[in-house]
Amino acid sequence: MAAKVVVAMSGGVDSSVAAGLLCEQGYDVVGLFMRTGVEAAAAPEDPNVRRHQGCCSAADAADARFVAGKLGIPFYALDFAEEFDGIIDYFAAEYERGRTPNPCVVCNDKLKFGKLVDYADAVGADFIATGHYACLDRIDREPVLRRAFDRSKDQSYVLFGIQRRLLGRMKLPIGHLNKDQVRDHARRMGLPVADKPDSVEICFVPDQDYARLVRERRPEAFRPGKVVHTDGRVLGQHDGVGRFTIGQRRGLGIAAGHPIYVTSINARDNTVIVGERDALLARGLVAKNCNFLVDVPIGPFEAEVKIRYLHTPAAATVECLDQTTISVRFEHLQVAVTPGQAAVIYDGDFVVGGGWIDRATD
Repeated sequence: MAAKVVVAMSGGVDSSVAAGLLCEQGYDVVGLFMRTGVEAAAAPEDPNVRRHQGCCSAADAADARFVAGKLGIPFYALDFAEEFDGIIDYFAAEYERGRTPNPCVVCNDKLKFGKLVDYADAVGADFIATGHYACLDRIDREPVLRRAFDRSKDQSYVLFGIQRRLLGRMKLPIGHLNKDQVRDHARRMGLPVADKPDSVEICFVPDQDYARLVRERRPEAFRPGKVVHTDGRVLGQHDGVGRFTIGQRRGLGIAAGHPIYVTSINARDNTVIVGERDALLARGLVAKNCNFLVDVPIGPFEAEVKIRYLHTPAAATVECLDQTTISVRFEHLQVAVTPGQAAVIYDGDFVVGGGWIDRATD
């Protein structure tokens, strides 16, 4: 009997090809679409033009269902709107706290590798799979997560929070491919999503107006306060910490005569601190609520650490302060170490683990 695998199908080309490849490899594949209650913007008048806003709209569900039919696999759409609403609430709450959230990591942890696992258990599936660009490997027979073959598409950063015990049940069928190869597979399989655009937005903020959403969810994050220079001078007023993030340059409402950036946010006293670029540089960080995918050494160890999705992993010394807290000291100063973002540790291509940045350190 073929091993059963539940594939999270978003209606995009990546997860569609992942399902198709697993079918070709002889697995008993079940497609699962996660309804989140988030809808795409209304379709444009031209029926030949698609306005793609995320990965969980009704149009995406229709695409996923059509692909499943084409592949001849069972398909189910389950309602996770309540759970997803909690992720949106986390997003707004982090901005209220003066932090910058990463909802895609949280969604992976709680839904794609949380609820997906629950469903797989319920139907007796051996494996779970997604269309993420990352790879699985084994070292001394232990499953490990490593970066994708195509570094420009690598998504291992957003998978650091997966429970270690799940690595042996995961399938990541497209991690060894680049995007062009994925689209070529889709065409070969006759899938209608072969040329579907990637979703690059946060799906619940399709217009990219984060401040609007935060204002709706956390109006208390929009109280007037002071904009203060790092040297102590009051430069002006802001209308709420909910519209700022570390490293931000535009939209500050301050005419300083030269570039200035948000260097820190003190939500407690409702103050936004700004300064020149040098003030954004930090030697290290402390991260909390860590998750490790391999055994970590006792005492300091050398690694590379990535502090945001598009950041190049930087050489650093990492030390576990306790079971869920790490201290990182970089070999070279890093720009805009941002509380609320993930700090992910790599040993070469392999993901050691990571945590949530609590603060930058000197």
